[in-house]
This record gives sequence, structure tokens and C-alpha cells, in this order.
Amino acid sequence: MIYRIIAGLIGALMAATAAGWLLDPETAAGSLGMSYMDGIGRSTLVGDMSAFFVFLVVMCIAGAVTRVGHYLRSAGLLLLLAAVFRTTAWALHGAEFATTFIVFEIVMAGLLFFCAAKIGQRDDIV
Repeated sequence: MIYRIIAGLIGALMAATAAGWLLDPETAAGSLGMSYMDGIGRSTLVGDMSAFFVFLVVMCIAGAVTRVGHYLRSAGLLLLLAAVFRTTAWALHGAEFATTFIVFEIVMAGLLFFCAAKIGQRDDIV
């Protein structure tokens, strides 16, 4: 039960961020240290960031409700990849090292992987 609650809380946290991207993207961009672009760049920024966070919400809630760990692993993998590619941006492209975001993403991914392992295995899934 506690693992479902943790997954749901992570989903709620991501839902707050997703709502920001959908309702006030300029503020959401600023909170992540991003410029609020113009033209097609704004479309890409808002579309991609909204999709990223809404996907996390859907996977966290689906995992918590259905008790299927695959959903939580999917969300964890997305967060882990975000941390990896932030680090890549720093190492290869001169981006500022985003310590706070990277640590947050790794911790949330770890929690999701842990909950996925504990939330219950379904024998009928290959």
C-alpha cells in the first residue's frame, strides 16, 4: 500500500508541474531556468515539456492504481534518461551542470524503480 502512495505522490508532484506547463508555460519555463521561446520554438518547448510531465503523471497513476510495476519503471526510465542527457549536455555541449535537477531526477527514478519492484508482480505478464 505504501508503494502505491509513494507512486501517487510522485504523480501528483509531476501533475503540478504538468499543470504549470499547460496553464502558465512562461512561469514553468522560468522555474526550470529556461527561456520562453517565440514561434515554433515555443510550440516545441511547451508541447515537449507538457508531454514529458503528462506522461510521467499517467505512468505514475496507472502504476499506483493497477499495481503494475511496468508503468512505474517507464516513468523512472524517463526521469533517469533526463538526468543522463542533462549530464551529457554539460559534458559535451557546455551547459551549466544542473545539480539540483539531476539529483531530483535520479532520486525520483530510484523511488519509482523501488516501488515498481515492491508494488506487486503480475504472473500473467511475460
